[in-house]
Amino acid sequence: MDLGVRWRMHGDGKSPAPGAVVRPDERLTWPRTVGLGAQHVVAMFGASFVAPVLMGLDPNLAIMMSGVATVIFLLATRGRVPSYLGCSLSFVGVAAVIRADGGTSATVTGAILVVGVVLFLVGLAVQRFGARIIHAAMPPIVTGAVVMLIGFNLAPVTATTYWPQDQWTALLVMLFTGLAVVCLRGFWSRIAIFLGLVFGYLISWIFDLTLGKIHSADASGKVTDHWRLDLSGVSKADWIGLPSFHGPTFQWSAILVALPVVIALVAENAGHVKAVGEMTGDSLDDKLGTAISADGVASVLSTAVGGPPNTTYSENIGVMAATRVYSTAAYWAAACFALLFGVCPKFGAVVAAIPGGVLGGITVILYGMIGLLGAQIWLHGKVDLRNPLNLVPAAAGIIIGVGNVTMKFTDTFSLSGIALGTLVVITGYHALRAFAPAHLKTQQPLLDEGTSSYDKPDEGRADGSGKP
Repeated sequence: MDLGVRWRMHGDGKSPAPGAVVRPDERLTWPRTVGLGAQHVVAMFGASFVAPVLMGLDPNLAIMMSGVATVIFLLATRGRVPSYLGCSLSFVGVAAVIRADGGTSATVTGAILVVGVVLFLVGLAVQRFGARIIHAAMPPIVTGAVVMLIGFNLAPVTATTYWPQDQWTALLVMLFTGLAVVCLRGFWSRIAIFLGLVFGYLISWIFDLTLGKIHSADASGKVTDHWRLDLSGVSKADWIGLPSFHGPTFQWSAILVALPVVIALVAENAGHVKAVGEMTGDSLDDKLGTAISADGVASVLSTAVGGPPNTTYSENIGVMAATRVYSTAAYWAAACFALLFGVCPKFGAVVAAIPGGVLGGITVILYGMIGLLGAQIWLHGKVDLRNPLNLVPAAAGIIIGVGNVTMKFTDTFSLSGIALGTLVVITGYHALRAFAPAHLKTQQPLLDEGTSSYDKPDEGRADGSGKP
């Protein structure tokens, strides 16, 4: 069985010719390949260790399981889809909602494990019936609205938890990170979040030296005099050791909050597979279902031991675009690096020491960017918001999600925020579509332009009729 773990040498293995592409089944010399793997690790670091911290999970375990997830993904796709699977930011809001309702880390990982199972089943369905089933249920107007409400639902977390801990550090980190994202070029712009964290560490250390302790809320919300940067845990941590594992627990209320994120993960995977296919020049249409299923399996395995969910990373796709090296050998090297970092508790202690003000500055940009990805989906799918069939369900669902509106059905069961907003968008769109006049249905194509090549040319009618 071909598992995609054999690579032929590209040219002399040293310097690709100008404009040349190193294909997924090729590699450079091993020292160069290992160096590229290290570059991929740096690219994914920013989001991959911020996400577990924001979710209240072990960053060491997150990095380790991202390596395991990448190996699973590469084996499942037979080495045809070069991609790194890092910790998904889409679940940060879900974790915050679950914890606000009294949930523990086990409750968070249990809810996300169920999402991983559903994602795996969606992947199997796509393999069997094609990508059309995704777009029939979740056209761009629905997908964009759900991604938007997931991102913007996080705003209160920044406003009430992180920013108040050190508002001036948060402001400086926000400005620096924004400049890094906009002004830096190539690879450096891809790690702007990571650079913002490093800058935040430095500023917090300088403020502690020059201004002393700060009187503000700490991570628990209690107002005290405390150091901005507390590295006492780093000196106590061992250099080598296993991360902390825990099993999941399952609560229906938490699962219902987490399930809508399936939509965001499907959209992410479809977009990333399409992007990689365009860069490599290979049609990867037949691997979309496999990629989605592999992501689901990796997330189930990670959450089963107490880690966060995983998804394909655009940061690493950006590295490939910059280097034009698509060798999956580099991703195997990156996965090995991640596994090594995972067994270094001192690394985890450094991550856990990130000051709250630094996270405040980072999350202002990061959460907003997640939400605005929904707008990007609308633009890419040419969604017409003048059409009330699109406007009404999206508007209602986003306000419910962002405002955390609650519907109480019984004394023990209610829906709110992300879960209720997603339900309103999906059911609202399809219910309105069933009763809408014909001229409203034909204005919005059902397929996202970015993934329309997964379907045959004669299957492009918005009403599903297949007529030209």
